[in-house]
Amino acid sequence: MLTESQAKTIAGLPGVISVKPNTYHRTHTTRSWDFLGLDNHHQSSGSDLLKNAKYGEDIIVGVVDSGIWPESQSFDDSGYGPLPARWKGICQSGTAFNSTSCNKKIIGARWYAAGIPDNALKGEYMSPRDFDGHGTHVASTIAGSEVRNASFVGLGLGAGVARGGAPRARLAIYKVCWGSKPNGTCGDAAILAAIDEAINDGVDVLSLSIGGGDEIPGTLHAVAKGIAVVFSGGNRGPAAHTVGNAVPWVLTVAASTIDRAFPTMISLGNKKKLVGQSLYYNATVDSNDYYPLIDGESCDEDSFASSNVTGMVVLCSAPQEASDKLPPKGFNEAVKPVLKAGAKGLIFAQDNSNLLRPSNNFPYVLVDFEIAHRIRSYANTVETPVVRISPAVSVVGNGVLSPRVAAFSSRGPSPSFPGIIKPDIAAPGASILAAVRNSYMFMSGTSMACPHVSAIVALLKSVHTDWSPAMIKSAIVTTGMHR
Repeated sequence: MLTESQAKTIAGLPGVISVKPNTYHRTHTTRSWDFLGLDNHHQSSGSDLLKNAKYGEDIIVGVVDSGIWPESQSFDDSGYGPLPARWKGICQSGTAFNSTSCNKKIIGARWYAAGIPDNALKGEYMSPRDFDGHGTHVASTIAGSEVRNASFVGLGLGAGVARGGAPRARLAIYKVCWGSKPNGTCGDAAILAAIDEAINDGVDVLSLSIGGGDEIPGTLHAVAKGIAVVFSGGNRGPAAHTVGNAVPWVLTVAASTIDRAFPTMISLGNKKKLVGQSLYYNATVDSNDYYPLIDGESCDEDSFASSNVTGMVVLCSAPQEASDKLPPKGFNEAVKPVLKAGAKGLIFAQDNSNLLRPSNNFPYVLVDFEIAHRIRSYANTVETPVVRISPAVSVVGNGVLSPRVAAFSSRGPSPSFPGIIKPDIAAPGASILAAVRNSYMFMSGTSMACPHVSAIVALLKSVHTDWSPAMIKSAIVTTGMHR
């Protein structure tokens, strides 16, 4: 890293366009590819693209993220031929990672820790190995090899065949993000170095599920070299003017839902049954038990000041704000005081249930305000209200209303470039199942939507080798599904 005086000196040299301070950014699939029509089971334009592209054969996708867990089944290289002759990259060694960690699927890996704060590096692998899981999830969504009978942590939820959208593409890994969500750090200097080396290494596509400002350094240079660049659009929705990564030369991706839901049964003491959504999978809790139910109102600490909620299931509601406002409190904020107060479970009412969090020992369920009103009415009319929250199940098909833009997905227009329509396209980003370490996990966010588009770009690049990034972008945004 440069000192301030060194930066000033370099800024004055001929040929130097600009010198910028190092800033930091944060990281923003068994069903999703079938939902998009990119499968071998149905005749469609999507399946035709998959076959014509030879499943992305030998297209090199650079993943700029938190690294990779190479032992995952999703990165098996069985049946792959020699590395593409144009590839010039390396497999950089480090902690728990050496040259044998790469293979014919993961053909290169580098890591960049310069300028990253010490607190983000604490406990990290000083290597391309993925500490957080985010990068592994993204990479397997793009180009993961086919893995049968994959499910959420092996428990059967969301079970199916996991694979990437371009399963025969090669992966080049550039670790620039360090630490765990939600405070993972991705430095500008690291990102710029990664993009620069990715260009020289010979990647065809760059995928960055990274949040931040409107311009990540180095991306225009990549596009000028014929490399399509795909970015996540951010998770600050549903408010307007929140989209990030909105420069015109990149593909900016919003998150949408797919035709899969996770209904969760709520059984009241009066034998009424209601349904919400969750990723509660009950590894250690006896789901046959009823627990006392209490109204926790807004679920802040003041709500519990005069009530003992230990061992109870708490009912809370988010503020019913207008759809274009950022809600001051959501499920993630509500669950903290509930856990701190010793509650047994949580029923949380909000406008949507797109952003589900896995839970194995704390029963929870998200419901709409109408269902919350029915639960609250029951709780207020009996002396000892009780409730049971059953584990979630997975359902797919036409009965699930989709696709819809996920509530958390950032909206346009861009505050910096209001004349440019952003995001460019939406892709599956809600409860996406993909690889993390030696298992498979659900994650949600535009970080999960971005790799879906990166895979489509890889397929188009395979079929149309002479297409520029602008042509690929135009093809995607003018042929997307309208539902």
